[in-house]
Amino acid sequence: MNVLTSKHWSPYAVGAGIGVLSWFAFWSADHPLGVSSVMVRLVAVVENAVAADHVAATPYLAKLKPFFDWEFALVIGLVLGAWASARLGRSGGGEPVAQGRAWEAVIGGFLLLFGARLAGGCTSGHGISGSLQLAVSGWVFFICIFISGMATAFLVKRGEQ
Repeated sequence: MNVLTSKHWSPYAVGAGIGVLSWFAFWSADHPLGVSSVMVRLVAVVENAVAADHVAATPYLAKLKPFFDWEFALVIGLVLGAWASARLGRSGGGEPVAQGRAWEAVIGGFLLLFGARLAGGCTSGHGISGSLQLAVSGWVFFICIFISGMATAFLVKRGEQ
């Protein structure tokens, strides 16, 4: 079976791929993986086009220096990769997504992004990059995210089968 057309990918293979991508990011850019600041910089780029004075006067936006870089390319690659994976695995072609599930994903993504910016960094980036660097905080984070994710899934989805 072709791995690209498989409906479910091995989490071990995907994890190893993310690890290799993280190594490449450290090697080539001397920077860990992360995408949450890209969204804020995108807001700053758009706002800079219409109200440059406001961006310059807002310390949070001004310190991000609105620009496009490899992290923007990573976000574009994430979107294109998710689309390609859904099409190849036929989970995005012709099968309607329940509207409630789509809204859950949108709201969850917004809350994740809001929390990441509130915390000063991407949670998954911290776990991936932190654990890659063998930081205790990265491993503690991973353990906490798995426990809280399982508990949340149990509470939210316990009536659904």
